Amino acid sequence: MYELLFWKYLDEIYLNNQEVYEALLEKEEVEGLAVLQIDVIVNRINSVFSDWERVDENSWKNPKGKGAFQVITTPQSIKIDCYGTEGKTMNKLVDIMEEFKCPLYDPQVPERYDEMNE
Repeated sequence: MYELLFWKYLDEIYLNNQEVYEALLEKEEVEGLAVLQIDVIVNRINSVFSDWERVDENSWKNPKGKGAFQVITTPQSIKIDCYGTEGKTMNKLVDIMEEFKCPLYDPQVPERYDEMNE
């Protein structure tokens, strides 16, 4: 499994990304993070992956090849667990989240890909 995590900081706030990640995994509310439009984001993911089989309300699998992913949400974050998913598919998910101004935090590295990191 490869894990992708997304959140959005409020203006003028930037916290320790690893600590934010750990708090979000525990489903804690993190002061300084925006509340996300979870339904809108999940609907956008569903429309972009409309040719994928929707296994349940939070999971998709590729009917024409390998790969599946599951979306796990809190009011402040979107975590996407990818199973055998190709890089281009993960990039598509990252692009969707960029539309909502939620850059990727990659806990495997660990690194957040945003303007503070460039």
